[in-house]
Amino acid sequence: MSGHGGERQLLIPRGSPWWRRMPCFTRGAAFIPALLVSWSSAAFIISYVIAVLAGHVEPLFPYISDTGAKPPESGIFGFMINVSAFLGAVTMYTRYLIVKQQNEVTHFINPYFNLMTLCVGVVGCIGMGIVASFQELAVPAVHDGGALVAFICGALYIVLQTVISYRSRPQWSTPCTCHTRLFLSIMTSVALFPMIACASLITITKIDWNPGEKDYVYHFVSAICEWTVAFGFVFFFLTFIGDFQGVTLRISTEIHENF
Repeated sequence: MSGHGGERQLLIPRGSPWWRRMPCFTRGAAFIPALLVSWSSAAFIISYVIAVLAGHVEPLFPYISDTGAKPPESGIFGFMINVSAFLGAVTMYTRYLIVKQQNEVTHFINPYFNLMTLCVGVVGCIGMGIVASFQELAVPAVHDGGALVAFICGALYIVLQTVISYRSRPQWSTPCTCHTRLFLSIMTSVALFPMIACASLITITKIDWNPGEKDYVYHFVSAICEWTVAFGFVFFFLTFIGDFQGVTLRISTEIHENF
């Protein structure tokens, strides 16, 4: 991606011997979704481990937000999820530019559909930022609202990206990639509904749940679905690595003479 006079250009090389020999995560711009996937996975796992070891949550499927509700894990969770939201927005914007340039060659989709998909994804990233910045126990209404926005917009984003993938066949997407994204988008969307439904039936607010307590079944089902949705997002972005391998990002700066 290069800028000249305020314009950005995304270059998709045809491949060269040195490029083919590079590790898959370092080819082209593949490091962007790779970093997003690894960082987000670490954010979930690290905060979970600390919360369990500290005795703040039960080991068996706590809510993701519950693993970042109390210090010291709350600081780590908030920081890492905010970074994940930023990396997610960068990944989505780069994906938008890739599809935009591909579409200029083969005209497989309406440009406004691609733009709408980006907007939906960015709104989901804003929701993630709200989740990270407003702790569950401190501002529960804002936290839950941000989580709802993040999950709904995230699920819609990967569904729309799956549509784009199928429309871009066979020039820009392989059947395996399309089917994998379809499976992940269906799995995520199916898990989203019971997650929201069961969470809405919980009448008490707490993070240290135990079997046999009131509303524990609702909490348990909702938590399982939440983890399914979260890692559905993670694995979906993992499928972007192949697309980003053939992309070169470049940034150039010009200083105008009148300044």
